[in-house]
Amino acid sequence: MPSEETEVVVVGAGQAGVAMSEHLGAHGVPHIVLERHRIAERWRSERWDSLVANGPAWHDRFPGLEFPDTAPDAFASKEQVADYFVAYAEKIGAPVRCGVEVNSVRRHAGRPGFRVETSEGAIDARYVVAATGPFQRPVIPPIVPDGAVPVQIHSSGYRNPEQLPEGAVLVVGAGSSGVQIADELRRSGRRVLLSVGPHDRPPREYRGRDFCWWLGVLGIWDAETPPHGAEHVTIAVSGARGGHTVDFRALAGIGIELVGLTSSYDDGVLSFAPDLGDNIAFGDEKYLEFLRAADAYVERNGLDFPAEPEAHVLGPDPECVTSPRLELDLAEAGVTAVVWATGFAADYGWLDVDAFDERGRPDQRRGVSREPGVYFLGLPWLSRRGSSFIWGVWHDARYVADHITTQRGYLAYGPADATGAGDRNEDSDRTATVATAPKN
Repeated sequence: MPSEETEVVVVGAGQAGVAMSEHLGAHGVPHIVLERHRIAERWRSERWDSLVANGPAWHDRFPGLEFPDTAPDAFASKEQVADYFVAYAEKIGAPVRCGVEVNSVRRHAGRPGFRVETSEGAIDARYVVAATGPFQRPVIPPIVPDGAVPVQIHSSGYRNPEQLPEGAVLVVGAGSSGVQIADELRRSGRRVLLSVGPHDRPPREYRGRDFCWWLGVLGIWDAETPPHGAEHVTIAVSGARGGHTVDFRALAGIGIELVGLTSSYDDGVLSFAPDLGDNIAFGDEKYLEFLRAADAYVERNGLDFPAEPEAHVLGPDPECVTSPRLELDLAEAGVTAVVWATGFAADYGWLDVDAFDERGRPDQRRGVSREPGVYFLGLPWLSRRGSSFIWGVWHDARYVADHITTQRGYLAYGPADATGAGDRNEDSDRTATVATAPKN
């Protein structure tokens, strides 16, 4: 059975894949977007019920469409976000094929392009864009053995408090997912312990502006590399309940017991590192550093923003921080569930090309991999801090689409013979046009 042919195969129809399709379509590049489930499926089936976007609707969107029925400063629900991308794909006429799984991608031997083997047959493509994003394989550290507690679940599998058995819950991870899940569980009446590692916790809002706005005007969204030592530090921010600054003292104040990094397990007893105070202090300093930078911006630009001196006052550390628990007998404490909000790992087992470094990470620059014709999109810090966010991936996709278009222009060029002046001029014009396409 002959294979289908197209110029570009985009793997994944989440925010990255939809953005990629928009820019390829604008350039007139024939392409297909393959999605093994539905458009933006992870927003629907791999997030908890009450999740909302961590950025306001005016910011966390693509330029070509606003969120319907959502106020600009409100936070869209996970279903609204998924519906948004479905509507966007329809708006741009994205050639998305749902229910098609990509099994392998391999370079052709002796000719350009790649063979893409899918659950519905083979496709030959000149270029392949891996737009599957960073949330591919849930990571649960091998600390607590199976059967030690009735339920161990990753945050991607958590839905609501009723899903878990009666009893106390340990939530491991102090990023956005961990703090929001812990807060929800505590407000449902559960006893909750929250294991807190190093983190950054920006203010939700300061001096009348959302932190997304501050990140923009302070140039932080455009930072090309993470600050030294903060490459793997999680960000604790929340749009839940209308949006609020994550404050671990406030979480302790509603009855959540904070503990340090979860380190080991032995015969029913879980041990925590003695680093809770340091982790809280690190997050506090990042928070205050943010406020100071914002204050300096206001003063430098002569802005009449309301002062918030109270935002700089942190208050005393709770007892669980000053005298942290270092061990927990799970049975004695009545812990029946552990929720691991410990992030994800990439899974490119289907991409059988020379595009990875010695650690198995994509070897790329701004999405252009070392394997000619293979591109990555939607990864953290792909080009800047904002790369894995909704608005950021749209701009990264434009750069990748421009690069593909430029390469197509070179391939379309052919030297003319003595009688082919017209062809030569047409090809030269095309190459010149794509070679000077905007790159940002």
